[in-house]
Amino acid sequence: ELTGGGEDFVISARARTLLDAFRRAAGTDAYGDDLPALAGLAARRQLVEAWLTAYTAATGDEVSDGDLAEAVAAELCPHVPRHVSDAPLTVTVEGLLGTHPRITDRRLTLRLDEFLARTEEFRERDVPAFRAYQRLRTGLVTAERARLRLDDHRPRVMASFVRNRLVDEVYLPLVGDSLAKQLGTTGASGRPGTGGLLLLVSPPGYGKTTLIEYVAHRLGLVLVRVSGPALGHAVTSLDPAEAPNATARQEIEKINFALAAGNNTLLYLDDIQHTSPELLQKFIPLCDATRRIEGVWQGEPRTYDLRGKRFAVCMAGNPYTESGEAFRVPDMLANRADVWNLGDVLTGKEDVFALSFVENALTANPVLAPLAGRDRADLDLLIRLAEGDPTARPDRLAHPYAPTELERILAVLRHLLTARRTVLAVNAAYIASAAQSDDARTEPPFRLQGSYRNMSRIAQRIQPVMNEAELTAVVDDHYTAEAQTLTSGAEASLLKLAELRGTLTADGSARWAELKAAHVRATAPGGPAGDAMARAVEALAVLADRVAAIESAISRATGPRRSPAAPPDDHLPGPTAAER
Repeated sequence: ELTGGGEDFVISARARTLLDAFRRAAGTDAYGDDLPALAGLAARRQLVEAWLTAYTAATGDEVSDGDLAEAVAAELCPHVPRHVSDAPLTVTVEGLLGTHPRITDRRLTLRLDEFLARTEEFRERDVPAFRAYQRLRTGLVTAERARLRLDDHRPRVMASFVRNRLVDEVYLPLVGDSLAKQLGTTGASGRPGTGGLLLLVSPPGYGKTTLIEYVAHRLGLVLVRVSGPALGHAVTSLDPAEAPNATARQEIEKINFALAAGNNTLLYLDDIQHTSPELLQKFIPLCDATRRIEGVWQGEPRTYDLRGKRFAVCMAGNPYTESGEAFRVPDMLANRADVWNLGDVLTGKEDVFALSFVENALTANPVLAPLAGRDRADLDLLIRLAEGDPTARPDRLAHPYAPTELERILAVLRHLLTARRTVLAVNAAYIASAAQSDDARTEPPFRLQGSYRNMSRIAQRIQPVMNEAELTAVVDDHYTAEAQTLTSGAEASLLKLAELRGTLTADGSARWAELKAAHVRATAPGGPAGDAMARAVEALAVLADRVAAIESAISRATGPRRSPAAPPDDHLPGPTAAER
C-alpha cells in the first residue's frame, strides 16, 4: 500500500466495527493494563486475539478468521494511520465441482488480503523451490539416462523402410500373433501374456532387425538390442562380472536392464548364431508360463518375475552358416518359439515374396523413389505394364504421370524385374546349398546371396537408357564384387551363378565339372587329408557302389529273373519267348 502512493493503510469496515464495539464493551482497565505490560509482540498478539475471540464468542457475533486477524493487527498498531474502506474483501464462489481441499460443499471462499499473502508466499518460496526441484530432477534424470543409455534403446525406423504387401499380409500377422502371446491382449477377450518366443531366421539382408525396429516403434516399446557377436561363444552366464571382456559385459548389462525394466520392453537378441547354446538355455523359463529368469542387477543376484507385464523376447539369426555347426538353438527353447524364415517363401505367398524385392528396392533408385510414397495400387499397375500385361491401362493410375516420366519408370521396372529373376534364383540356390550337410554335397557350397540388400545395390545402378547387355554387366559386376569378399569358393560360386543364369560357356562348364569332381573327392572319407589306408578303403567302397549301380541297371534292363538258388515254384509262369 505504501508503494501505491498512499500515506495510510486500509482497514475494512467489518474490522473497524469489531474493534469499536470491543473497546466500548471492555470498559475496564484490566485489558488496558495487561497489554502495555507485555514486551514481546507474540505475547501481545496472543493476548489481543484471546480478548477478541472471547468477545465474539460472548456476543455471538460471527467473525471470519480474516476479519479477526485484521482487527488484531490494527489493535497492535494503534498509531498507524488508517482509513476505512467499505469495499468487500471476501467473495464466495458456489456451484464448484472440484475436489480441491479449499472447496467445501461446492463453495470456495476467497479473501483478498489472504489471497495476496498466499500469492506472495507462493512467489517468494514455492516457485523458487519448485524450480530448484525441477533442476535437480532434470539433472538426476539426465545422469541416469546417460548411465542407462536410454537413447540407445529407442526404436528408430529406417528412412528406407517400405511397408510392403509382404510385411502387411504375412510378416505383421505372424509377428503380431507371437507378440500377442507374450505381451497379452486387451478388450473383452483380453488375456495376460503367457510366454513364448519369436525366432526370426534368414540369411543376412532380409530386414529382420528393420522389421523388429518398426514393430517396436509402432507398439511404443523400449527396444533393447543385444549383439550376438559382441557376446560371443564364451559368455554362458547373465552375470556381468563373469564376462570375458568389456564389450560382452555391456551386452549382458543390457539384458539385465531389459529384465529389470519389465513393462513395455522388447528384448531383441541379434545374430544368435554367434552365441553359446548354454546362454540361450537361460531363457527357457522366461519363455514358458512361469515367465521367470535369474539374473544379476547392480551386482546383486535377482529373480525377474515378468508375469502380467508387457515384456517380449525376440531372437534373430542366420542358420545358413558355412559349417552348419555354429547355429544351435536348444530343443526346449525351440519348442517354445514361433520360428519364421524371412528368406524363404511361404506356401501360397510366392507372388508377394517376389514383389517385396521390387518394393524394397524402390528407394534405392532415384527414378522409382517417388513411388514409395504414392498409392500402392499404382506400383502394382506399373509392374503389370512393365511385364506387358494387355489388361493394364495407364489411365487407371491414381497419380498423373507425364508420358516421359512414365516411360522412364517402366524402363527401370523392366530392368529391375529382369534382375529380380537372377536375385531370386541366387536366393533359392543359397538356401538350398546352405541347408545341405557336407557329406551329402555333390558340388562346392554356393555362398553368393540374393537378399533385399543385393537387390537394392543392383537397383541403385540401373538407368532407364540401359540395354540388356548393360544390365547383364551390372549384375555381373555386382556378384563379382560380392565373390571377392568370400574367404573361399569364389570361383565355384561364380560358375554356379553362370549355370543358374544360363550363361555358362563350354570352358566354364568343363571347369565347373572339374570343381564338382574335386569337391566330391576332397569331402569323401579318407580324402586328401586322410591316410593311404583310409583312401584305399574309400576307393573300395566307391567301387562297390559302382558295381551295385551297374547290377541295378542290368536288372532293370533285363527285367525280373528267378535266382538260381531259389527253389522251383510250380505256380510261377514259365519264361517268355523273349526271355528264352
